[in-house]
Amino acid sequence: MDLSNLKPAEGSVKNQGKRIGRGQGSGKGGTATRGHKGAKSRSGYSKKLGFEGGQMPLQRRVPKFGFTNINRVEYQGVNLDTLQQLVDDKKIKGTVDFETLFINRLAGKNDLVKIMGRGELKAKLKVSAHKFTASAKAAIEAAGGEAITL
Repeated sequence: MDLSNLKPAEGSVKNQGKRIGRGQGSGKGGTATRGHKGAKSRSGYSKKLGFEGGQMPLQRRVPKFGFTNINRVEYQGVNLDTLQQLVDDKKIKGTVDFETLFINRLAGKNDLVKIMGRGELKAKLKVSAHKFTASAKAAIEAAGGEAITL
């Protein structure tokens, strides 16, 4: 090591960047690299979400449509073929309740569950859920199981 190859330790010296708007002598005074006039040159400017330069924004040009029913009840659907698949994989036997469906990731912890009739059920199951379609209920009882509404 000698004077020709001395340099500060890695990360100890920070490059502070351009000092903007500190007078004409700096070469970055005056407009301070913001150009001339207009909203973008002003302090406190922030572009509003969806702003289109004063043109009528898209979300105001497109008309509103329909309505949202605030009392709507959403159910998480589980089909019979899914239940049969769980039986085949030996993940359930005998009874299917909300806890079982939650453990097997078929429903979230705050979901309401509706059993639906796609596929066929061969296993005899005691199924408890919040709702059943008519075809699902018939298929469960035809297989010798029972459908319990929570």
